[in-house]
Amino acid sequence: MNLKKLTLVAALVVSQAAAAVPAFAVPVSTAGVSSTVYSAEAAKVSEVTLQPEATDPLPSEVPAGTVTPTATPNPTATTIPATTPAVTPVPSETAVPAATEGINTQPVNTVTAVYAATSNQLILMMNSNKMYKNGTPYLANQPMAVKYGVSYVSIRAMVEMVGVSYTYDYKTKEVIVTKGTSVMRFKTDSKIYTVNGSKVTMKGPAYQYKGTFMVPLTSITYALGIPYTVDNIGKRVILSLNTKPTATFSVQPTEIYAGQTFITYKTTSSSPNGTPIVEEIWSGNKQDMYDQPGYYTVTYSVRDANGELSDPYSVTINVLQPNQPPVANFTTNKEEYKMGEPVTLTDLSYDPENEALTAEWTNRALAFFNPGPVSIQLKVTDKHGLSSVFEKTINITSEQLYTQDEVAKLFTMPGDIISMDGGMIPGLTNVNNTTSSEDYLLIRSNSPETVNTEGILYRETAVGKTRFLVHHMNNMSTRQKLYVIATNNNLYPTTITTQYSGIAGPVTSPEYTGKISILKYYTSMLTNEKYSSVTLQPGQSMPILTDINKVSMKPGEVLSLSADLFSDLTVQYNVVMVEESKDPVALLPTLPILDRDGVHNRGTYPNSTRIINVSDVVGATQAKLVLGDNKNDLNLIGMDPMTGTTASNAGNFGVLYKIRLERVAPNTLITFNPRGGNYLGSLMVNNTIVNLPNKGNLSSSDMNAVVYRSGNYEGPVDIVFSVASGSNLPVNFVFTPLPPLKQ
Repeated sequence: MNLKKLTLVAALVVSQAAAAVPAFAVPVSTAGVSSTVYSAEAAKVSEVTLQPEATDPLPSEVPAGTVTPTATPNPTATTIPATTPAVTPVPSETAVPAATEGINTQPVNTVTAVYAATSNQLILMMNSNKMYKNGTPYLANQPMAVKYGVSYVSIRAMVEMVGVSYTYDYKTKEVIVTKGTSVMRFKTDSKIYTVNGSKVTMKGPAYQYKGTFMVPLTSITYALGIPYTVDNIGKRVILSLNTKPTATFSVQPTEIYAGQTFITYKTTSSSPNGTPIVEEIWSGNKQDMYDQPGYYTVTYSVRDANGELSDPYSVTINVLQPNQPPVANFTTNKEEYKMGEPVTLTDLSYDPENEALTAEWTNRALAFFNPGPVSIQLKVTDKHGLSSVFEKTINITSEQLYTQDEVAKLFTMPGDIISMDGGMIPGLTNVNNTTSSEDYLLIRSNSPETVNTEGILYRETAVGKTRFLVHHMNNMSTRQKLYVIATNNNLYPTTITTQYSGIAGPVTSPEYTGKISILKYYTSMLTNEKYSSVTLQPGQSMPILTDINKVSMKPGEVLSLSADLFSDLTVQYNVVMVEESKDPVALLPTLPILDRDGVHNRGTYPNSTRIINVSDVVGATQAKLVLGDNKNDLNLIGMDPMTGTTASNAGNFGVLYKIRLERVAPNTLITFNPRGGNYLGSLMVNNTIVNLPNKGNLSSSDMNAVVYRSGNYEGPVDIVFSVASGSNLPVNFVFTPLPPLKQ
C-alpha cells in the first residue's frame, strides 16, 4: 500500500458565529495514538503528520475572517430536518439535488480496532464513509474524499450528526446551514461561503457528487465552531460536539451601595445547536438590593429543551458601604482684611469615599472693596449628587490697600479674564521683532467647511514635514465619517511618522472643537503620547490619524484636527467624508473632489512654522505684539492644488508660532487680547498650557486673558501659539507694567 506524507497546518480563527466552546489547541497523547487538537475558535497554527491510506493528505485549509450575525435564511429554501440515529434510515443517495442526501442510520460492522464510546464525540474515518457518534457506528452517504488537494465531506452528513438545521435552495444551488443566530451559505462550485452575510474563503470549492453536496472538512468544522483532533495511527478525525448550553450574566451598576442601589441582572444564554432555552436557574444570595455591605456570590445556569444543563456561571458582588455625603470646608489666611487686600482661600473639603468633588463658590473674590462683614460660601457635591455646604464670615475694614484694577493685574490667575480698555490697545507701540520660518508644509482643509455631499475635501502630495489643519461640519442627513487617507505611489515602502496630534469632536460647536483640538495638540508636544509610525507598501492606501474617524459625525456636528507628520518618501493625502458604513479606501477612486465654498480657506502653504524673536526689553512700558492681521504678520501664500489657483491663508490658521521674548522686564503682565471677534483657544508659555480663557470665551476687545506674570528679575519667556479653528483674528499680546506690591 502506497503511503503519502502529509503536513497539516490549521490556521484557526476566532469567529463570532462559532459555538461557545473553550478555545484550545494542545497536543493529545494517549497510548498508541498520536494526535493534535484543532479548535475553530483558537487563533493558532498547529502541524501534524498523517499517514492516510492511498489518498492525498488531509488539507491544511482553514477559512479566515470574523463574522457577525446580520443575515437570515433564504425564505424560498426548503427546510429538511436533520435525521438522527433513532429516525427511519435515509435511503441510499441517487443523482438528485443535495437536499435529499443524508446518513444511512443502519448500524455497520465495527472494525477490528475498538473505539471507546465518548460522550459528545463524532469520529470520521479517513478514506471511508464510516462515522461513529458517541461510539455508535453509522454510514455517511459519501466517504471522506480528496479533491483539489483538499479533504471533503458530505455537508448533510456532518450537520445531521451535529444536529443543526439544514436547507437547500434549488434556485441558487446553495446549502443553508442555521446554527443558533448564525446562517451559513455554501454555493456549488464556489470557494466562498458566507456567515450572516460576511464572506469567508475556503481552500477548495464546494461541489456536488452523485447528489451529495461536498465541502472542505476544515471549512465546515470552522463554520460550525467544532474543535477536532487528528489521530495518525487510527486514521481518523475526532470531532468534539458541544451540545451543552451556555449561560452568563452581568450586574449593573458597577458600584453597588448597601440600602441604596437597585441591581439589574442582565443574562445571556444560548445553545450551540439552537435548542430553545426553557429554564433559568439562580442560586446563591440573589437580591435586587442588599441591606448590608459585603461580598455576595450569585450563580446562574440554564436548561434547554433537550434537558441539557449549562455549567454554572458565578459572579461575586461587592456591596459597598452606603455612600456618605462629602464634607465642605475651607479656611482664609486672615479673619480681617483691608479693602483691596487679597483674600487667600484654602479648600479643605473631602469625601469619605475619596471621590472627586464639584465645588461651587458663592461670593468668592480676589479682594473686597466695601467695608463690613462678608460671608463666603462653598458647596461641594459628589458624583452621586450628595452635597455639603460650608460658610465663613470675614471682616473688611475701611482702609484700602489696592484698587480693583491693581488687584486684577496683580493677582488674577493665568487663563482668567481681566478688563482693559480695548479702544486704547491699537495705539500701543508694536514691539520690534525679527521673523523667520521652518519648512513645515501646511495642508489646510477647511473649505467647504459645511459639507453637503460625500467626496474628497482635499488632495495633496507631500514629502517630509507636513502639518494638517482639518475643520469640517457634516451637513448631510446621515451620519458621516471624516478620514485622512495616505497613499504610497512609490516603488518602495514609505514610512509616515505622526509627531503631534490633537483631535476634537464631533460636537455642534466649531469654537469648542477648535479649542480642544489645539489643547490636545499642545499636550502631545509635551507628552509625545501620539508619536507613532506606519509603513505603506507600494500602491497601498490606508487611513492615518485614525482618531478622527473613530466616532461618526451626526448631522450638524463638527470635527477638528491639528497634526504634524513626517514621511520619508512622497505621499498622496486625501481628506474625505463618506457615510459611516462605507469603506473610504475602496471608494477613493470614484469619489468626486468637492468645490470650495467661497468663504472659508483651503490651500497648501510652505513654511508654516513662524519664529518670532523679540530681543528688546518688553514690559518696561505698555506695548503689543500683533498676530494674524496681514500687515504686521503677513498671511502665508500658497496654492489650492485642486484648482491650481493661488491661496492666501487668511488669519494664518494652522501656522505654529514660536515666540521668543529674550528680555521680559521684572513685574510684567502679559495678556491675550482678541481684536477680530470671539476667541476660544489656548497656548503654551514656558511649556505650560494656558487656556484662553479658563471659563467662557473672549467675546470683546475689552477682555484680556492673563497669560504670564514675570517675577522680580528680567528673563526670557517662550510662547507657542496656533490659532484655534472657529475663532477670529487678529489677536494681540499685550505687555503691561505691574503696579508695585504693597504690604
